Amino acid sequence: MNEYVQQYFTAKYWADLATDFWQALHTWKFYKELIIMTAGMCIGAAAVYYFLLPGHLIVGTISGLSLVLNTLFGGTADTFSYWVMGINAVLLLMAFLLIGNEFGAKTVYTAMILGPLVQILDRVYPYTNLTHKVIEAPEILAQLQAGETVLDMHGNPYLLSRAGEVLEQVKDSVMSAGLGLGDVWFDLACFVFLVSLCQTIEFSINASTGGLDILAKIINKYFHFDIGMSVTIGGAAICSSAFLINDFRMVVIGLLGTWINGIVVNYFTATLNRRKRVCIISKENANIHRFIRDELVRGCTLYNVTGGCSGEEHTEIQALLTQDEFSALMNYIRTNNYYAFVTAGNCSEVYGLWARHKKNRASGKVELSAEDLKDIENAHKC
Repeated sequence: MNEYVQQYFTAKYWADLATDFWQALHTWKFYKELIIMTAGMCIGAAAVYYFLLPGHLIVGTISGLSLVLNTLFGGTADTFSYWVMGINAVLLLMAFLLIGNEFGAKTVYTAMILGPLVQILDRVYPYTNLTHKVIEAPEILAQLQAGETVLDMHGNPYLLSRAGEVLEQVKDSVMSAGLGLGDVWFDLACFVFLVSLCQTIEFSINASTGGLDILAKIINKYFHFDIGMSVTIGGAAICSSAFLINDFRMVVIGLLGTWINGIVVNYFTATLNRRKRVCIISKENANIHRFIRDELVRGCTLYNVTGGCSGEEHTEIQALLTQDEFSALMNYIRTNNYYAFVTAGNCSEVYGLWARHKKNRASGKVELSAEDLKDIENAHKC
């Protein structure tokens, strides 16, 4: 493990990293994933700005912790984005050694654009357009321009818009029916759905939104909790910080939101990454094996098995396939009228070389790249 860490302090490592990055810049895959990452983070920024900020929801995310600190220090939407970028920068520096180069680089990008995206939304369409109304009050305008804080009949301060208009709060949040009548559960539901969608998009291309994902990995490494428990602990700790600015009810809602967020993300991620573990026993196993290897371009494993009832010896084929590939395999078996005993189960996590360089395989021969060999070497070192 020490050798694995020390490689980051060698000139060769950084030279190779720069070469890989330069080569990636000349591929369509780089720009396609850049667009996907940016689109996903736009969804995440909208969730934070339009549902987290107005409703003061503190869900177990770095955005929630940033909101607590921003509120305690009397910040604005602009300073909120600085808190987000600052906390993520510290976490990225602490956790870069725990993740791969590709994942780390993508996470750096997504984490650092969240703050600027929030600022853009604040300037293009402020949430106050949905929660405040413009009032004609020259005397209040004069007091606000003089730097005084003026409260309305509900005890909320009047605000000045960027155009210099006086804004009065008429709704608790974007989804509320009116001041004092808001239901934070609507805000929570919208926030969790959008954030989960954002996280799922990022995970699908080997990226993340940063923040809590990094914190969970740190907890997992140094305190030896499993990753699910690490996410829960990190989220609960952040939610508990909301006691500094919110009442007990809002904190409980945040904790529930954190729990629901984890469930939704796990479901979407498991569904997106689901693979079929297929086991096949047939007298036509040679043809089926050839179809999997040459047509589907997937590897498989062959086992010698003995039937418990008949005592006959067979060759069992086991393969991991996507849903589309599994459908193509079953269609091939039905079309050729092969008698086959097939079992299939879902597998949501696959590690190693399964999904890499599929196009480079020919005639069943897997060509391992330098990156593949490095991953194998690092796995042995760790």
